[in-house]
This record gives sequence, C-alpha cells and structure tokens, in this order.
Amino acid sequence: MAPVPPWVKKLRPAEPLGSQLLDAERAKSSIPVDKLTLFLYGQEFIDIKAKILKILQAEPLFDKSQNYFQGRVERWEKSLARAKRLRQLAVEHDWSLEDHNVAVDLIAEPIPYMLHGTMFLLTLFSQCSDEQGAKYFMRAMDYKIIGCYAQTELGHGSNVKGLETTATWNSDDKTFTIHSPTLTASKWWIGTLGRTANHAVVMAQLIVNGKNHGPHPFIVKIRDMKTHQPLENIHVGDVGPKIGYNTMDNGFLLFNNHKVPHEAMLAKFSSVDPETNQYVPPKSAAQVYGTMTWVRSTIVWQSGGYLARGVTIAVRYCAVRRQFKDEEAPDSQKGETQVLDYSMVAYRLLPLLAACYALHFTGKIMMDMYQQKQGLLTDSTSKQEQEFAIAELADLHATSCGLKSLASTTTADGLETSRRACGGHGYSSFSGIGDVSTNYLPNVTWEGDNYMLTQQVARYLIKTARSVMDGAPITNDTTKIFSYYQSRAEIGAAFDVLGSDTDLVAAFAWRSAYLSFDAMRQRDEAKKPWNDLLVDFYRLSKAHSQYFIVKNFYDTLVTEDPENALDDDTKGIMYLLFRLYALHTLESEANEFFTSSALTVHQITLCRATVMRLLKEIRPHAVTLVDAWDFPDFQLDSSLGRKDGDVYSDMFYRASELNPLNDLTADPYPDSPVIVKSRL
Repeated sequence: MAPVPPWVKKLRPAEPLGSQLLDAERAKSSIPVDKLTLFLYGQEFIDIKAKILKILQAEPLFDKSQNYFQGRVERWEKSLARAKRLRQLAVEHDWSLEDHNVAVDLIAEPIPYMLHGTMFLLTLFSQCSDEQGAKYFMRAMDYKIIGCYAQTELGHGSNVKGLETTATWNSDDKTFTIHSPTLTASKWWIGTLGRTANHAVVMAQLIVNGKNHGPHPFIVKIRDMKTHQPLENIHVGDVGPKIGYNTMDNGFLLFNNHKVPHEAMLAKFSSVDPETNQYVPPKSAAQVYGTMTWVRSTIVWQSGGYLARGVTIAVRYCAVRRQFKDEEAPDSQKGETQVLDYSMVAYRLLPLLAACYALHFTGKIMMDMYQQKQGLLTDSTSKQEQEFAIAELADLHATSCGLKSLASTTTADGLETSRRACGGHGYSSFSGIGDVSTNYLPNVTWEGDNYMLTQQVARYLIKTARSVMDGAPITNDTTKIFSYYQSRAEIGAAFDVLGSDTDLVAAFAWRSAYLSFDAMRQRDEAKKPWNDLLVDFYRLSKAHSQYFIVKNFYDTLVTEDPENALDDDTKGIMYLLFRLYALHTLESEANEFFTSSALTVHQITLCRATVMRLLKEIRPHAVTLVDAWDFPDFQLDSSLGRKDGDVYSDMFYRASELNPLNDLTADPYPDSPVIVKSRL
C-alpha cells in the first residue's frame, strides 16, 4: 500500500474529543482514584506492578503492535520467546514467583510456561515428600526442568475418578508402569505440554496388587533433556488451534507401558511402601483436595480482574462514543448523547462493574481463609483446632466449587456483554475485549465443568442440612446460617433489604438455607433420583455462592484495613456498588426470594426501582471506578479502552499503518492465476 498521505495524517476526530469527554467524566466524581486502587491492591502490589511495567515496556520483545495480525504459529513462537525473556528478567531482577505472575498479567497473554509456573510448581510444592522436593522442586523453580499438570483426558475431564490412564505397581523391580489403555486415555488440553514441557505431573489410577486406589499424581519425564524429543513409548504433541488461548501449546500425551521409578509417585500424603508392597493412604481428605481449593480460589479472585478489563474498556468507550440525540433531553445538552447515558447501557454495564469488585474481594477472602486454615493442620496445633480447621476447609472446598462456577460464568458472560455494549467496534480485535474474552473462556470448563461442579456443592449442602437437623454443633459459616434457618423455619423471617445492609446479606443466607433443606427433603422424603434434581442443584449452588459473594463484599467494607481506609464519600460509593450487586442479583433471582418467604412481592418491586436509582447515583463515578483498577494501556492493548480517550485516532492508525495486509497488492480478477501482484 502507498504511504499514508499527509492530508490523512492531519485529520482529527470530530469534537468533542475523547480526551475531553473522559476529562469531564473524571471531573464529575469525587473518588480519589489512587486511594481506591490502594484499597483494591495494597501498596506493595502497586509498587511491584509499576516497577515491572517499566521493565517490560523497555523490552522490544514485548511490543504488542503486531499481536492482532499474527497467526497461531507466529504468536506461539513469539510467546515462547517472551516467556524465555521473562525468566531471564526474573533472574536479573531477582523476581519472586508473585513478581513473575504480575509480569505475565501485564503481558496479558497465556505464555507457554504458564502451567509450569502455576499448577506444576504448586503440585510439587504441596504433594512432594521431602526427598522428592529436594530432587524436583528446586530444579523446577530454576527452570532446569519444565513441567505441566496432566490430568484431563480426551474422554474424561471433570470426572477425575473416571480417568483411564493407569499406574501399576511392579513389586519385582519397585517401579510403576504408566499406561494409556485406550485412545480416550490420551491426556488432552494440557497447557505447556504440546511443545514446551519435558516433565509432567500425570494423574493416573494407582493399581497395587490388583486393587485400584483411585487417581494419584506421578512426576514423569516425557522428553529427552537435551534433544527435547519424546522418550520411547511416549507420544506427545499439540492439540491444535482453539477459539482463543492460542499462544499456549495445549497438548496430548499417550503412554505405552512406560516404566517410572518408585520415587515418581508424589508421596507427601500417600505412597506405596516398597518393602511391604502395600498402599499407604492419606490421613485426611482435606490434604487431598487442598490444591484444587486453592486453584479455584485464585480463579475466583482473577475473575474479578479479567471482568474488570472488559468493563474498563466498555465504560471508557461508552463514555466517549456518542450516538443519536435524546429528544427529551434539555436544550442545554447539545449534540448526540454519550452511550453510557442511555439507561439500557448503564443497566448492562454498571452491575458488571459492581461484580468486578464483588468477585475481587471474595477471591481475596477465600485465599486468606485457605492459607489460615491450612496453616492449622500441623502437629503444633491441638486436635480440636485441627478438627475445626478441617471442617472449615471442607466448607471452603465445597464453596470454592460453587464460586468457581458462578465467578467464571459471570466473567465469561460479562465480557461478552461488555463487547456488545461497544457496538460494531466491539467486533474489532482492536477493541481488546475479544482477546480477553476468548482467552478467558476455558475457565468455565477447566478445573471442573461449571455445571458438573455444582453437584459437589449440592451434595455438601444436603449433607450439612442433615447434620444440622440431627443437632450437630456449629463448626463453620454454613452450619451457622442453616441452624438459624432451622430455628425460624416455622416462624418465618422479615428482611428489610432496602433499609438494612445486614438484612440484605441475611436474606441471601435464608434463601440458600431454604433451598438446601428443600433439596434434602426432595432426596430423603420424596426419594427423587439424583439426575432428576440436577437443575435444582445448579440453582442451589448458585444461590449459596451468591450469598457468599454478597457476604464477603459487605464484610470487606465493614472490616477494611485501617492503613488503606477509604474516605467517607468513597466508602459511600462503595456501599452503593455493594447494594447494586446485591439488589440486581436479587432482582434476577426474585422468584426464589419470594418462594423462600425472604421477601414479599411488593419488596421485590421496590428493589427493582431501587436498582434503577442506584444506576443513576453510580453513573457519575463510572469512569473513576474503572480507573481504580489501574490497567495500563500496555496491558489492555485496546483502541476503545485507552485511558486518554483517543479512541478513533488509535483505531485508524492500527488499521491504516500497522496492518500488514495493506502491504499486499492483490490481483482480484478470477481469470488470473496471480493472487498477490506485489508486496511492500
């Protein structure tokens, strides 16, 4: 293509400019953005992020200008190069694992080392014996071995108990034989496995003396450490292009009676005694499901940040974009209306903005709870303390299943809603939302399919309801709210959800308890088959998870850190966000609140009116509320979500000057065999 003419370069967008509109938006709000950012992240994280951002922006390799134009193979190669440079920078600057994760978040693309730095290292850290840790963990930390976590199979995902890969103990030579008996036993979707990893933590059915003891983790070398070629009797490769996530080499893996030594079985909690050839089971179930609880807790926390990226782009763009004139607007409002001023747009975006904060706070509380309770499972604590910790971890495990389902569904759906709110330009890759959305989509099925996971929640809640009916003591939050419900089930409750925030939280707790006891009756009294109740169980899981999110949002505001305290005005706006999230959710689930007798029809009608009032109260602060998430333009890589509002100039520049397709001159005539006449 010929160079862009000077007269084109002189053109500017029609006024008012995006920068003027965003400046006016920010002037409307009293929120001190820096203080709210501090409330979200804490000073240490903010400082780390600023330091790492400066380093990344100075590296030419992390230039994103061609990201949206490259094909799958090009993007994977570039991503591996970036992953290697990230590791080099981590060594040069003595980054911690948390620092490295901040850098990956800023790059905002899945890198081929991602599963090595998360599931592989986390599993080694939590599942290795001391001897295994000395041999594998530090080498993995130093990237001397590159690993992945191979659990999902071609034929089994959420049903871990149904995995087909076997690990059979050989008493004669003290080894295990790892084997894939069928094609569907192929490990599948395994991140980092396709072309990068040389080791894998393989989940396989442990068979000892002919008895199957269920899935257990084994660390297995899969490629030669020098040639990087697959070892004998191992077939491994990439699963192919996906809807998104294409900078990651998700892989497949098959074994043909591949032998590994005794030390390959991760043995912190369970093992096979090589002397007696007997299986040694774990002492506590909490030890086994602990890793998945942590992973699901981080998914909940990260979901708030991912959703906030899409909402930030959409809110900024809808504040800049002007379409049509409101014929009923006062004469003082000249020109076309800002899209964000249309109530239907605000109704779609502002509850999502509230959800970003709600999910962020809930994820943080879950991770803190997990670390605190896990820390009590030591020999230094009393037996009673350990029993209570195990009870709370069991509660957190079940809750994490439901929250993972709800949070990832909310985020995946919310990102698409944000994209659509951007109108036609939302379909352009330059919007930045498409990449975030398609890269996030795997979350709704990995670490447990969102619909299947809710059965685990329902099973736990029904079991808890039975125990409360039998007079069991209060050991965690769920037994507490169930006991309260049972004590008043025949009396009823009247919750003033519009006048009292504590009543608003209590109404969500009541609904959760009501649905749990109802599910128990459906099973125990009506004797309904499990499969017939799956839809009810999904609703129950969602209700309990929504209660947990509402509760944690409220608890965060009433128990804030004095060092990061908000001023009264900002705190007031945060309470508006809390109420918007809670009441919008309540409105969406109105039937269950009415059926459980938590609310009357009149109250629900008033809630709907209150939601519309809250939208108007929050609207002037929308841009500053997304600014507080502190996403740099480098991270968003979005024309529409630019912090300075220069939307149209950036979009035209990318299309006109960065687009390599414009360097080709085509031969368009069908009778000519030539496709491209020339290339610049």
